[in-house]
Amino acid sequence: MKFLWTPSSHFNLANLFTFVNITAGLMATYFITQNNFVLAIILAWIGGAFDIFDGKIARKYNLSNEFGVQLDSFADFLSFVLVPVFLIFQAVYATSLDGGLLIISAIVSIYYVISGLRRLIHFNINTDAGSIDKYFTGVPTPLGAILLWLVYLTNAYEILPAVVVIALMGIIGWSLNSTLKVRHP
Repeated sequence: MKFLWTPSSHFNLANLFTFVNITAGLMATYFITQNNFVLAIILAWIGGAFDIFDGKIARKYNLSNEFGVQLDSFADFLSFVLVPVFLIFQAVYATSLDGGLLIISAIVSIYYVISGLRRLIHFNINTDAGSIDKYFTGVPTPLGAILLWLVYLTNAYEILPAVVVIALMGIIGWSLNSTLKVRHP
């Protein structure tokens, strides 16, 4: 079990937490395809919890390495970019939009996915394994996902119509690569 505490191991404890995040994201994607949105959301939140702990474990036990940085960004892309966009597309856009608005919603969804991917790639290029800045520049993808969950809920409870969801998804997508300063928790 020494591999759990070896920084160079691809299967160290921090990376195992990241693998659970990835598993939860994949399962959430499956349940979205089955229109089981509640279970998908629960799995996404479980993935988010493991995302919090993987970084804390890596820093506490000095397990950070380049593989872990890349793996974490892949997990973030799946759980905090693809899953919430796919959820909103399936649960909001596909059920209430058609024609031109459905095409616009698809374009905004793709924009969000590309914005999230760009943010994560930029982060990986400009970060050192194990280092933490006091502030993020731009909204981090986990926070973007939380904002999208809130937008989804406002639509699910019939507070906001789908066209406003489209606009908010575009704004949140823009904020991922903005110059906004967000304090690191």
